[in-house]
Amino acid sequence: MTALRAAWRLARVLVHGLHGLAIVLARFPSLDARARQQRIRWWSAKLLHVMGLAQHTSGTPRPGAKLLVANHVSWLDIAAIHAVIPEARFVSKSDVRHWPLVGRLVAGAGTLFIEREKKRDALRVVHQMAEALKAGDTVAVFPEGTTGDGRTLLPFHANLLQAAVATATPVQPVVLRFFDATHAVSPVVEFLGDTTMVQSLWRIVAARGLAVEVRLLSAEGTAHADRRALAEHLRETIGKALPPQDGAAA
Repeated sequence: MTALRAAWRLARVLVHGLHGLAIVLARFPSLDARARQQRIRWWSAKLLHVMGLAQHTSGTPRPGAKLLVANHVSWLDIAAIHAVIPEARFVSKSDVRHWPLVGRLVAGAGTLFIEREKKRDALRVVHQMAEALKAGDTVAVFPEGTTGDGRTLLPFHANLLQAAVATATPVQPVVLRFFDATHAVSPVVEFLGDTTMVQSLWRIVAARGLAVEVRLLSAEGTAHADRRALAEHLRETIGKALPPQDGAAA
């Protein structure tokens, strides 16, 4: 039964992904920003649903321009945040642009791509982020730079935070937590080491009782902040909001 349920979910995910691609290619060119965001919210929320995940949200998105700073657990993080804040423009590693289907979808959502192996490219992306923030956009980053285990945080890189500091744009921390009936932080969604997208996808669709919590913390000012001190402060703030490593399931 588990295999049948997983196969059914996987088929629905594929159909939903192709539907999203059709929207991006055929509809997005004629839609304004608001209409695009409505479809991004709908598509992201439904993706979580067809994969068998329930979503829980707390906190309120700050209106207007802001930099979202979140912990990074899974490739599903973007969908989880887009289901709540569809206007978010993510900064993502350039490799994602070339992922089958996924790359075209995230590009259609206004993602800013960065070549992390090139130090000079970070400066280019910071300038792009600053321009987007000045224009009133919401930009989202994962300052860990890669996925973690969802229980502890990797060091936060401060470079991209400079865009918020330079434009005095508020930063809003976001805490992501995937859990299930027996784990306060579910190991099912871990996307670590040599785990492939196919392996990760199958584990998720085969799981039972999986859910994601998106917790929006209070926005904070950045004017005259030191970016490294800001990175440490945000890491501490998000870390305190994660459940203890031996915590009981939600």
